[in-house]
Amino acid sequence: MNLKEETKVTTDPPFELIKTVIKIFSTCLISVAILWELGNLYATLNNWQISSQLNWIFWLDRIILISHGIEAIIAGYYARLQHRNPFQFSLYIFFVGTVGLLELKIGQTRKE
Repeated sequence: MNLKEETKVTTDPPFELIKTVIKIFSTCLISVAILWELGNLYATLNNWQISSQLNWIFWLDRIILISHGIEAIIAGYYARLQHRNPFQFSLYIFFVGTVGLLELKIGQTRKE
């Protein structure tokens, strides 16, 4: 698939709707993951016992936060290459995820 076809596919109306739904869903889930980790930290600092059955949620939560953090670092690098604000794009990509990286990549290739 060449660049023109890739750009056309990602700007089709059905794909735009899917991207919007994914962005909203991802932002909500990342926010919940952050709150979940803060709750776990609060419980640990206050010596509260959390059920061991919830450990898998904490591990999944940490994996998701780390992967979104890596995506944010990549986005900051690409934003700097485009002479844009790296902090703003990194924060946006951290909450939105891979869909935002796709938008940033297409924005970069359109510029070239």
